Amino acid sequence: MPAPTPGPVSGPTTEPRDGRRRVAVVGVALSDCGRVDGPTPYALHAQAARRALADSGLDRSVIDGFASAGLGILAPVEVAEYLGLRPTWVDSTSVGGSTWEVMAAHAADAIAAGHANAVLLVYGSTARADIKARRRTSNLSFGARGPLQFEAPYGHTLVSKYAMAARRHMHEYGTTLEQLASVAVQARANAATNPDAMFRDPITVDEVLSGEMIADPFTKLHCCIRSDGGCAVLLAAEDYVPDTAKEPVWILGSGTAVSHTTMSEWEDFTVSPAAVSGRMAFERAGVTPADVDIAQIYDAFTYMTLVTLEDLGFCAKGEGGAFVEKGRLLREGELPVNTDGGGLSACHPGMRGLFLIVEAVRQLRGEAGPDRQVTRRGGRLPEVAVASGTGGWFCSSGTLVLGRG
Repeated sequence: MPAPTPGPVSGPTTEPRDGRRRVAVVGVALSDCGRVDGPTPYALHAQAARRALADSGLDRSVIDGFASAGLGILAPVEVAEYLGLRPTWVDSTSVGGSTWEVMAAHAADAIAAGHANAVLLVYGSTARADIKARRRTSNLSFGARGPLQFEAPYGHTLVSKYAMAARRHMHEYGTTLEQLASVAVQARANAATNPDAMFRDPITVDEVLSGEMIADPFTKLHCCIRSDGGCAVLLAAEDYVPDTAKEPVWILGSGTAVSHTTMSEWEDFTVSPAAVSGRMAFERAGVTPADVDIAQIYDAFTYMTLVTLEDLGFCAKGEGGAFVEKGRLLREGELPVNTDGGGLSACHPGMRGLFLIVEAVRQLRGEAGPDRQVTRRGGRLPEVAVASGTGGWFCSSGTLVLGRG
């Protein structure tokens, strides 16, 4: 990108008309994903940002807001500098995998209030390449200071925390290993026609169940893959929409919530903070789960998908196991979920929340391609999508409701 140009940006007035401006997603893109050897995380940020800007059809001068997390000591300052941007609105909220839904909610509020015109959200990671090159080691145990010091000595890793929660759901509601495994099977089926997915070969429930045990009840295929990759999303005020290259996807509503960091402070292992963020997002959007055509849900582990579907209201508490059976999550199913293959099969470079928004927008625009585009009854395109990210070990949640109309 060209050298930065300090000072105010040109474009529509920042003063909201009639209260609050509507906010649209006007550009989305992925960087190279999957197995990406060579480029640095900064390079993946830049690649995704350039592609998202090109997708929008807008000039880079409209960007006056920037949001990034997970890279650099002064994120998002370092990444903005690398991209040649001088934003006057920034966000570096870091709450794990839900970071991007939370930051998108912040950005939408800022644009609606007139504090920014166009905000770029961007992420990039070489999580797989770093391990392969032994540039750093992987440690799934989080922190030995603060409240977590009481869990860290026992080797209580992130995966084991999710596994404990899954076991509790199985105990409370009779959820089966086969039902959890079916989530992974359907994610892989959705990935099969996605050229950007890292793993596309079909798998069976038996293969999931017979795999290497990672943390009871999770075998390897219950867990997300480790990939490289990045993506970017550009949000803009309604004033810019007439100048964009693609049909806008509107942010209809959002909700954010946090829960716990210490497992002993989590009141109910079968309820995630999506129960709060989802309710808020749907109320603010003026829609219900029954209005949703597609759902993009953070899936670092199969249980995340199941319990988030319950907490968002797509089925009653305890009925998630039955809900995910019989192909409901497939692209042609009753509620297509993670239509790109999700973190279980497509990509998971560390924090996947922004990828959920990219896939939701592409599906709503009808741009997913002939082999994997979701269509609803009568061949119509999806009209309403939900993107719900989860951070930590059900520590945080951010939910967005997106729509074409």
